[in-house]
Amino acid sequence: MNAMSAIGPVLDMLQEAGARRYGGEAVSQLEHALQCAHLAETAKAQDELVAAALLHDLGHLLHDPGDDATQQGMDDKHQFRAMPLLRRLFGAGVTEPIRMHVDAKRYLCRADPEYHRALSPASRQSLEWQGGTFTPEEARRFILQPYGRDAARLRTWDDLAKTPGKPTPGVAHFEKTLARCVKRKD
Repeated sequence: MNAMSAIGPVLDMLQEAGARRYGGEAVSQLEHALQCAHLAETAKAQDELVAAALLHDLGHLLHDPGDDATQQGMDDKHQFRAMPLLRRLFGAGVTEPIRMHVDAKRYLCRADPEYHRALSPASRQSLEWQGGTFTPEEARRFILQPYGRDAARLRTWDDLAKTPGKPTPGVAHFEKTLARCVKRKD
């Protein structure tokens, strides 16, 4: 199986299920993913981090708890839901920032008080269900982990990728980036 055919089902899922609203935000899941990936690309992030930005919320598309899990007082653990699929296709440079992006919000709330104030109301609400702001020691341990800094960068783009109607490249624009990140079977 070549890289393009391997990512096809992931891209199809993103395009088909991505029309759903992104939680309590004013954008769809697909708009959010494309904005996030475009921000990563604009920041000249490595391919793996651009791929992570595009796919970071794929777990939301695999599970539909209703209109808004956080409104129902739930953390849907979306950062883990897509891991079995994503780990078959991609290495740690893609999967680890995705797995860590929820905790990156908890870290950034500790590291930067302005960050917490800038969170959208839906993101502030989900923060509480996700465990709240890290303690100073939790924050120190988080950022020192492999991929901790990448997860924090991803999280920053995640929070900025919620602008209704913002022009971005389409899914096809990111196909080659994703294909370059697919694990090679030697």
